[in-house]
Amino acid sequence: MQGAGNDYVYIDCRENIPENFSDLAKRVSNRHFGIGSDGLVLIWPPLNPENHARMQMFNADGSEAEMCGNAIRCVARFVREKWNLTAAPLKIETKAGVKIIQTKNGENGFLAAVDMGEPILEGEVMLNGWLFRKISMGNPHAVTIVHNVADAPVLTEGPVLEAAKAFPQKSNIEFVEIVNYNHIKMRVWERGAGETLACGTGACAAAIAAILHRDASRILTVELLGGCLDIEWNSETNHIIMTGPAEFVFEGVWL
Repeated sequence: MQGAGNDYVYIDCRENIPENFSDLAKRVSNRHFGIGSDGLVLIWPPLNPENHARMQMFNADGSEAEMCGNAIRCVARFVREKWNLTAAPLKIETKAGVKIIQTKNGENGFLAAVDMGEPILEGEVMLNGWLFRKISMGNPHAVTIVHNVADAPVLTEGPVLEAAKAFPQKSNIEFVEIVNYNHIKMRVWERGAGETLACGTGACAAAIAAILHRDASRILTVELLGGCLDIEWNSETNHIIMTGPAEFVFEGVWL
């Protein structure tokens, strides 16, 4: 499945439980010798019966991550259609807490709106000549504002910045261009995966950074290499609401 081009392999773990999740993530994610993906997502029954499903995710390098905004939208669609869950809203457990998701089928297909919770602002840090704002969305992000995101050195500086001493758990790195008051562009170097076409939590962090830069609305569109996400930072609840697509690509059996 993919959400705005951020693609993962999803496994239904109600019955067939794989072994060695980290190694499996590396093997299936390999785009030449495996299936090819940004990582692996396991969909489990919930630990708390008041919730509807549990999501566990691993990056392409085998490291386990707390959450992924694009992946959780795909999990929502998966349990809607494969588990026949009709509850509204859906409550999905993650290592970053329980996320509340509203889904709908509109003119442009399936959409999911995820309450991503409150961001944690962790200050600023100067690295390699860029001022980064550190923001946690349950996982770590570092966001810098640039004039032209197309020219941002994502591939060369991303792996260096990800592992900088300022980030004890490493970090996702976002380069953001403010197009206008309601529109920003973003490229991302994802921790453990490299540059990806989209990052949902990264889009949330990018929107927050642009708003705090005082050059963006609290409701805006984040344009990524793989598509667009709509982000709202609610001034009353302080919660971030992320809305975007989730699509099935193919199904198969891993031998």
